[in-house]
Amino acid sequence: MFDAILIANRGEIACRIIATSGRMGIRTVAVYSDADANGRHVRLADTAVRIGPPAARESYLVIDRILDAARHTGAQAIHPGYGFLSENAEFAEACAQNGIVFIGPTPAAIRAMGSKAAAKHLMRAAGVPMTPGYDGPNQDAEFLALQAESVGYPVMIKANAGGGGKGMRRVDTRDNFHAALAACKREAAAAFGDDSVLIEKYLVNPRHVEVQVFGDTQGNVISLFERDCSVQRRNQKVIEEAPAPLLSEELRARLSEAGKNAAGAVGYVGAGTVEFLVDGEGGFHFMEMNTRLQVEHPITEKITGLDLVEWQLRVAAGETLPLKQEDIAMRGHSIEVRIYAENPAHDFLPSIGKLAHLRFPQHSEHVRIDTGVEQGDTITPFYDPMIAKLIVWDETRELALQKLTLALSETQIVGVANNVAFLERLVTSPSFANAQLDTSLIEREQDWINAAEEAPEDVVSALAALSMILRESSAVTTKEGNSPWAQRNGWRLNGRYARNFAFKDGEHDRSVLAEYGERNYRMAIGDSSLTVSGELSEDKSLTALVDGKSRRARVIEADRKLHVFLEGKRHVIAYEDPLDVEMGHVNKEGGFLAPMPGRVIAQSVKAGERVEKGAALMVLEAMKMECTIHAPAAGRVGAFHFNVGDQVNEGAELLRFDREEEGK
Repeated sequence: MFDAILIANRGEIACRIIATSGRMGIRTVAVYSDADANGRHVRLADTAVRIGPPAARESYLVIDRILDAARHTGAQAIHPGYGFLSENAEFAEACAQNGIVFIGPTPAAIRAMGSKAAAKHLMRAAGVPMTPGYDGPNQDAEFLALQAESVGYPVMIKANAGGGGKGMRRVDTRDNFHAALAACKREAAAAFGDDSVLIEKYLVNPRHVEVQVFGDTQGNVISLFERDCSVQRRNQKVIEEAPAPLLSEELRARLSEAGKNAAGAVGYVGAGTVEFLVDGEGGFHFMEMNTRLQVEHPITEKITGLDLVEWQLRVAAGETLPLKQEDIAMRGHSIEVRIYAENPAHDFLPSIGKLAHLRFPQHSEHVRIDTGVEQGDTITPFYDPMIAKLIVWDETRELALQKLTLALSETQIVGVANNVAFLERLVTSPSFANAQLDTSLIEREQDWINAAEEAPEDVVSALAALSMILRESSAVTTKEGNSPWAQRNGWRLNGRYARNFAFKDGEHDRSVLAEYGERNYRMAIGDSSLTVSGELSEDKSLTALVDGKSRRARVIEADRKLHVFLEGKRHVIAYEDPLDVEMGHVNKEGGFLAPMPGRVIAQSVKAGERVEKGAALMVLEAMKMECTIHAPAAGRVGAFHFNVGDQVNEGAELLRFDREEEGK
């Protein structure tokens, strides 16, 4: 076994590898960019080495810097994690040339499966079921359009070297084909250095099911069962579960056998995933093979009781697989949700900022958290905005879903927009609860997911006001010590002091008139009146009595908002400070503000050009996604304030646009 390994990655996977390696007595070396200098994986590793500036292309993707770090620290092997260089055949070869073990498949296997077109040819020869389409070398746009016509719409355009939802577009009509093709090629070139694409028949409402395979250097290949990854947004997975629900044992066996055949066809070594689309008639079709460990591997670990990272390390050290196929059994059901710093209400645009408050449910046999961040860390615009993976397990899917719902209600995040509330609604939707899974589930359940929030109870507003009062009353405003004039507790020489709090909870305006008493506060909220008292602890826990009833909450203040976590529910309450005269952020008339921090990657029109409503004006890219700025009406572009390649901050004015008056 290795004495030391280097982890050529960051975030939660680096932390996970460090934990397993430490348990095995292996010294760990972390690498980091300037953006990750204080990253959790850096703090956990035995040794850490700086490899460059924040941009991945100048740090985590620079092979020579990774190898130099390994040589200088005496690391005998490199674990690539997932993403970055994990599926880079050149990197695997460079490791071998430098006498360093690459913890993953051979360069030949990576190349064979790294090109979707080449993989399809190989899988077709191995007898693995395929989706109709075109995967040849001709990349002429008109030729590809003819192929799409021949396959029949809808079709899916996919980047040949792609993954993670990049360089993918569904196209329903020929009229939209060329624009989608150009966008796919642009994304593919930027993300993978290869703009070639393939065309596949788009299967309407399929399930996305993948098989976890494992091979060793002695030629043994096994299956560790399947996972359902159908619940997706923008072709990226949101929820995964194992085993896939409502599969017949016969279909499960066929999928497992096809996965092993695919891995065997390339002499696969290590952990890999063979992905299939399953139709509604019991058929399935090969999509691709990911030649690495997957983000969702923990749910396979939960149902098998195995540590796949440990298996990777043992296989890379030349050991045979720890178990044979007949020795592996699964027990129970496991579900994983991906918690992201993103805004579901605004097309899942990524969010950046400091994690002012971060609290997860307690780890147990049933609940596991994989994360690369801690409270106080910052989500940056440079990498994937995942905050954590929340994994639950129980004997049945129904029990696991109960555990998941409870665990999400106990998850508290303040400082960045996040998808926790979205996930709570999603996992309680009828389709998910009844395991009616397919890749259109989120779209199908939009009414449930986006149902209007009920007006908050009066107690929420009362606790928000109480927390502000208690914060103020604990502060001394002058150097006069215990003088009554130095206190902020509402003390008056004659009479009782009352003040008004103006709150806004979602779409609901709330006014709280608080009258200060000796030991409590009388709060008038609409037609209601509550008597409230309480104490605020250092961790922002609020213990209160509301009309004699005990209530416990946590109230976090950040960016002029109060985040009230009460009895498994969260409320974000904006408040107005009458003493704060700072002007709010106002969009300049005729201007467009950047909806997210990112880099300008395209200007679709020229300054001075007239456009129709809906025309693409410019494209931003950040955190694995593109955001196209469209014209809200017919008009003329006045001027662009940024050039292609420029980095912009959220809220920056991007361009000047002059609307045409209606009727002209």
